[in-house]
Amino acid sequence: MKTNQRLLAAALFLAAIPAASAHPGHDGATGLTSGLLHPLTGWDHLLAIIAVGLLAAQLRAPRLLPAVFLAAMSLGALLGHWTGPVSGLEQGIAASVFVLGLLVALRVRMPAGAGAAWAGAFALLHGAAHGAEMPASAGGLAYGCGFLAATALLLAAGVAAGSLSARLPGRASRAPGWIVAAAGLALMAMASQ
Repeated sequence: MKTNQRLLAAALFLAAIPAASAHPGHDGATGLTSGLLHPLTGWDHLLAIIAVGLLAAQLRAPRLLPAVFLAAMSLGALLGHWTGPVSGLEQGIAASVFVLGLLVALRVRMPAGAGAAWAGAFALLHGAAHGAEMPASAGGLAYGCGFLAATALLLAAGVAAGSLSARLPGRASRAPGWIVAAAGLALMAMASQ
C-alpha cells in the first residue's frame, strides 16, 4: 500500500507543475548553453529520456537504445527545424512518456531491436519538438550539439538508474516505471487541454 501512495504522490506532484510542457520560454534560445539546458527544463523530455535509459538497462542494450534514440532525435530535430511546430506533437510526446513508463513498469520483454524501434519512434517526436525551437541563426548548430550532449548524459543516467533499480526487490524495481507512466498520464491530460 505504501508504494501506491508514493506513486500517487509523485503523479500529483508532477501534475501540479504548471510548465510540464517542455517548450515554454525558449523563444530566444540560441547557442550551446540553451541547447544544453533545453532537455532539462521540461518534464516530458526529461522523463522520456530517463525512461529510455531505464528501458535500455532492462533490455540489456545499454548502448543500442541510447544510440538509436540520439540518431533518431537528430533526424527529428532536422525535420522539426524545417517544418516548425506540428499540431499534436505535444500529445505524442506525452503519450511517449506514458508508454515508456509502462514498458519499464511492466518489465516488458522484447528483443533489443524492438526496444530500439520504440525508442527511435519516440525520439523522432522529441527531436521534432527540439528542432522546431532551434534558432535559425548560426547558433542553431551549437544549440543542437548542446541538446544532444545533454540528452546523452540523461540517457546514461537512465541506464545507471535502471541498473540500480534492477537490484531492488520485486515491486520496488518497477517503481521508476510506474512513476514515469503516472507522469505521462498527467502530461497527456495537460496536453489535451
